Formats: sequence, C-alpha cells, structure tokens
Amino acid sequence: MTSYRCKPPCWRRAILLGLLLPAACNPQQQAAAPPPQPAVGVRPAEFRGVNQSFQFVGHAKAVSKVDLRARVEGFLEQVAFREGQTVKAGDLLYQIEKVQFQAQVDQAKANLASAGAVVTNAQLQYERQLSLAQRQFSPQSTVDQDKANLDSATANVLQMKAALTQAEENLGYTEIRSPIDGVIGRTAYTMGNLVNPASGVLATIVSQDPIYVLFPVSVRDLELIREARREENGSLAKIEILIRLSSGAEYPHRGVWNLTDPQVDQQTDTLIMRATVPNPDGQLLDGQFVTVEIRRRQEEPRLVIPQAALQFDQSGYYALVVNDQHKVERRPVKTGPNRDADVVVLAGLQEGDNVIVDGVQKVQPGQVVQANVLPPEATRP
Repeated sequence: MTSYRCKPPCWRRAILLGLLLPAACNPQQQAAAPPPQPAVGVRPAEFRGVNQSFQFVGHAKAVSKVDLRARVEGFLEQVAFREGQTVKAGDLLYQIEKVQFQAQVDQAKANLASAGAVVTNAQLQYERQLSLAQRQFSPQSTVDQDKANLDSATANVLQMKAALTQAEENLGYTEIRSPIDGVIGRTAYTMGNLVNPASGVLATIVSQDPIYVLFPVSVRDLELIREARREENGSLAKIEILIRLSSGAEYPHRGVWNLTDPQVDQQTDTLIMRATVPNPDGQLLDGQFVTVEIRRRQEEPRLVIPQAALQFDQSGYYALVVNDQHKVERRPVKTGPNRDADVVVLAGLQEGDNVIVDGVQKVQPGQVVQANVLPPEATRP
C-alpha cells in the first residue's frame, strides 16, 4: 500500500486557507460600517404677522434745556439744590445777597412818595390859580405856569414808578428759580462766590419727560415710508415709533412721530425726523444714541425663520435646508427686518422649508442628516 505525506509548505497553505474562508464567506465583515448620520435641529419657515418697518440711528434730545445765569451782581448766599436732583418749576436754586437791592427798592418807593406829594401840591396850586383867573384876579400866564408845573410833577411820578419797577425786578433777580421741570446738573459756583451777568452759566437744567428722539432719514427712505403707509383707498396707515437702546433692549414706551424737517441737507440728501417719547423714569438721556424703528401698526403675513438659522459669508446671507431626501442644501437668502428672535426672509426660501438651527457647524451641503423638528421655544433666546 502506497502512502502519501504532505510536505511542510502544503500544510501551511491549508491552515492559511482555513483562516481566510470564514472572512470570504461573510462580506459584511469585509466592508467597514458606514458612519452614523449626524443629527440636526430644524425649524420650518412659516408665515407670521409682521409689521413693515424701517430702522434708523437717532439720538435723544431734551424738549427743554435751560442755562441759568445771574442777571445782577452779588455774592452767593445760598446754593439751594443738590447736583443731579430733580427740580420743579419755581424751585429756588440760587440766592444772591439782596440787602443792597432791597435798599434800592426802599429808595425808589420814597422817591415815588415824594413825587406824589409834589403832584398833589402842584394840582392844588393850579386849581387855585385857575379859579382866580376865571374871576380875573390872576393873570393867565400864572395859570399856564402852574399847569406846566403840574404836568412836570406828574411825569416825574411816572419816572419814579419806572425806577421802582426796575428796583423790584433787580431785587427779584437775586432769587434764581427753576423755569422748568427737569434735572439740574453741576453748579459752576458755590456759596460765597461773586457772580454777575458776565459769570457765564451757573448750572443747566434739562427736562426729562417727555423727550425728543431725532433721526436722519434719506429722501429715498422717506418715499419708501410714505409708500408703505399708503392704503388702497389713498389714506395713510398709522405708524408707531419703537426705540431700542444701545444694549438691544426694547424701550417700553412708544413714540409719536410729530415733525419732519421741511429742508433737506444737500450734502447728505437727508432730512431730520422727530418723535416725542414718554420718559417717566428718565431712562433716556439727552444726547443718548438709540435705534429708531418705524412700524406700521397693521400686521402683514411675512415669511420668517429663526435668526439662529441665518448664516453669512463673503457671498452674503444664506441658510442650510434639509430637503425631502434628508440632504443638506445651501440656500442664499435675502433678508428683511428682525422680529424678536426671528428674521423676515424676502427671497430664497418657501413656506415649510426646514432650516437648520442647531448643528449647523457639523454638516456640509450634500450630506445626509437626521433632522429633528424643534419646538418654537427652543429657538428663542
């Protein structure tokens, strides 16, 4: 009987073949497992009632601003206010020494009384000479002279009355009172200093409530605003003035548009518009920069998306959308005004488009993703 024995290379090949056969029979183990689809949060673009609006940069301006000045010369006896406090019209602010001015008033009163006595005597003298002349006991020339003396004395009384009025006014000027309601600033002079009309501004009072907000508007924007206000019947829709502070917070009180400057600045092709805004808490300060937004009071349906979905690069604004095949698409968009946490989309999207608001950084256009629709509250700040 003939026997065969396998050489060493033969049995080694058999062992290697046995190891490779299971892998060849399981093709799923040969291919690497695909990576999981990234999950993103989306919100559908939707129509919502939005007021048409225009935004401008403006500044607050006090309705009234008064610089206090001395109208007579004297030493300050009292500074009757605290810097930065709220004052009312008629409040005493400065007291200038009044002794010399009171003396001038007393002197003017005495001069007036003396002039009155002269008039009384001249009147009696004239009446006496007139009676004698009528009976031909006195010449007419004496009557004429007495009449002239009476007229001169009467004129002197008028002069004394004017001098008394001036003296009383000067006495009144020793008390510097607030002409308006407002907040008073720093005082340039303290008690004991000599002040006079050449001393300049003693302090400044700025009114607080209401306050003006002024903002420049181009002629083109003004035409757009008027066109946006125009109704089908030719009337103008009512608008409201919304103020935003430098922090972005919305000011709680609405303004009333009350002035459009009739002249255009030819260098900038703009004109100044003005709104009156309530300011009961003094939150707006004279000179403060604010953002002014002009809105139509009537809402119109506009397509909006969360601001978190809006992206920007060198080509402009765009949004990433998950289509029906669960793929990411890049959509360039044209935007309108912001509305709280949303932004109006004028072009580039349609109602129902699922825009990515969460996970934008981890996906690329063309990539398949797992989209999860987020509730509206999740996209609010």
